Amino acid sequence: MEEYLPLIIQLVSGAVGGNVAGKLMKDSSLGPLWNSVVGIIGGGLGGSILGMIGLGTGGGMDIGGILSSVAGGGVGGGILLAIIGVIKKSMNKG
Repeated sequence: MEEYLPLIIQLVSGAVGGNVAGKLMKDSSLGPLWNSVVGIIGGGLGGSILGMIGLGTGGGMDIGGILSSVAGGGVGGGILLAIIGVIKKSMNKG
């Protein structure tokens, strides 16, 4: 179970990041459910990307590892929601 803890933290942080981004960018919001879903996906991707470039937790659950998981998940969730929100907004204009 401990080996999955960084991933769980990233996914939860991604959901939070997606919802925070949705609140800050109301025109890009997809609603609470979809903000969470997109945030979870973005959180997983953000954590994976951090791991690939060597900034991930490496499986460690010290304070640095936890903060890295939270940051990667939250930022990844927010960024993915912003990208999807911009795409949605541009599709609605056409």
